[in-house]
Amino acid sequence: MSPPTDVRTTAATGWTLAPLALAQFICSFAGSNMNVMLNDMSHDLNTTIQGIQSSITLFLLVMAALMIPFGKLTVQLGRKTCFMLGLAVYGVGAVISAVSPGLGVLILGNSVLEGAGTALLIPPVYILVTMYWTGLAERVRVFGIVSAAGGVGAATGPLIGGWITDTLSWRAAFLFQSLIIVIILIFAARLKDPLPREPGRPFDVIGAVLSALGLILFVIGILALDNNVFLSFGLMVAGAGVITVFFWWVRRLQRKGREPLLSTALFHNRVSNLGLVTQNFQWLLLMGVSMLVASLLQAVRGYNAIETGVIFSATTVGILVSSLSVSRLVRRFAQRSLIMAGFLITAIGLVLLLIVAAVPGAWAFAPGLLAVGLGLGLTLTPSVNVVQSAFPEDEQSEISGLSRSISNLGSSFGTAIVQTLLVLRADASADGYLFAMVPLMVVTVAGIVVASLLPGRSKAPGRTAAAANQR
Repeated sequence: MSPPTDVRTTAATGWTLAPLALAQFICSFAGSNMNVMLNDMSHDLNTTIQGIQSSITLFLLVMAALMIPFGKLTVQLGRKTCFMLGLAVYGVGAVISAVSPGLGVLILGNSVLEGAGTALLIPPVYILVTMYWTGLAERVRVFGIVSAAGGVGAATGPLIGGWITDTLSWRAAFLFQSLIIVIILIFAARLKDPLPREPGRPFDVIGAVLSALGLILFVIGILALDNNVFLSFGLMVAGAGVITVFFWWVRRLQRKGREPLLSTALFHNRVSNLGLVTQNFQWLLLMGVSMLVASLLQAVRGYNAIETGVIFSATTVGILVSSLSVSRLVRRFAQRSLIMAGFLITAIGLVLLLIVAAVPGAWAFAPGLLAVGLGLGLTLTPSVNVVQSAFPEDEQSEISGLSRSISNLGSSFGTAIVQTLLVLRADASADGYLFAMVPLMVVTVAGIVVASLLPGRSKAPGRTAAAANQR
C-alpha cells in the first residue's frame, strides 16, 4: 500500500535530491578518476599499468554483477537502509584503497568493497527519483540532474583525480571519496522511505549467484583475450552458459508460482529493452573513451596526472551543458530524437579524436572530448527516463537494479574492450589507440540505429499497472 501523499511531497525536495545526486557523482567519479593515476599507482604499488587497469575493470564488473540482486534487496531491507548501508561499505573500501600496500589490497578495497557498496546504493537512487517525481517534465528534470551528476563525476574524475594526485598523492584521491561519503551520509539521514520494507519477502539466492557468476565470467573472458584466445573464448562461453541457466531457473520459479530474482516480464517491454541497450552503449562509450585517451596521453605521450585530467574538462563541460538542458529540450523534442542526436554528436566527437591522433599536443583532443560530452550528456537522461517510466511502482526495485546493472556492464565492456585492444606500453606507438577506437565507432552507429526504433512521443508515466500497457 502506498504511503500518504504528503510523505512523497515532503521528501521530494532539494534535501532529497542532494544526497541522491552526490551519490551518483561519487560512484561515477570512482569509475574514471584512476585513469589518470596509472603511472603513479603502478610505480607505488610495484605493479603494471595493466594491473591498475584490471582493478578499474573489476570495480565496474562487481557493480554490474551485484546491481540486480542488491536492487532486489531494497524490497526486503528498504530503500533508505540499502542506500545508507551501501554508503558505509563504499566508505570503508575507499579508506582501505587509500592505505593499500599492493595491488591485492587495492582490489579488495576499490574493486570489491567500493564496487559492492555502489551496487547497494545506486538502485535506491533511481527508485526514489521515480517514486517521488511523477510528471514527465518534472521527472526528466530530476533525472537530468542525477544523470548530469553521474556524467560529471565520470568526466571530472580525471581532472579532480589528476589534480589531487599531482598536488598530494593518488592515495588522497581515495580519502577525498571517503570525505564525500561522510557528507552524503549526513544529508541522507533526512531521507524518508516512500514505501515500507517487506522483510518476509522471499529472496532468490540461487538466481543472485547465477546472474553474478555469469556476468563475471563473460567480462573476464574479454579481459583474457590479449593473453590467451582459447581461455578467453572458454570463459565467455561459460559465462553465456551460466546466464542461460539463470534464465532457465527464473522461468522454473515462475512456473511454480514463486518469486524469482528478476521477472522475465521485464524483458517483454520493447521500449524498455531498447532503452536498456542505449544505456549500455552510453556508458561503454564514456568509460571506453576516458580510458583510451587517458592511456594514450600518459603511456605514449608522457603527460602527468594533472595534465591529463585538465584535458578532460572539455568532456565535463559538454556533459553539464547538455544534461542540464534536457529538461527544456524534452518539451520540444521526442526523447527518441534526443537520444539519436546524442549518439550522432558523439560519433562526430570520435571522428575528431581519430583525426588528432597524430597531432602533437594534448589540447588538440579538446574539441573531440567536448563533442563526446555534449552527445552523451544529451542521451543519458532520456534513456533512463524511458526505462524507469515503462514500469509501475511495484516493479521499480527490479527495473532499477536491471537498469543500473546494464549501464555498469556497459562501463565494464568499455574498459575491458579498450584495455584488451589497446595494449599500450610506455614505449608504444599510437597504433593501439586507432585500433581501439574502431569498436567505439561501431557502438556509436549501433546506438543511433537502436534509438531510431524507440517510439516518437512518450506520454507522462503513471504510477499504476497502466504504465505496463506498453508491453
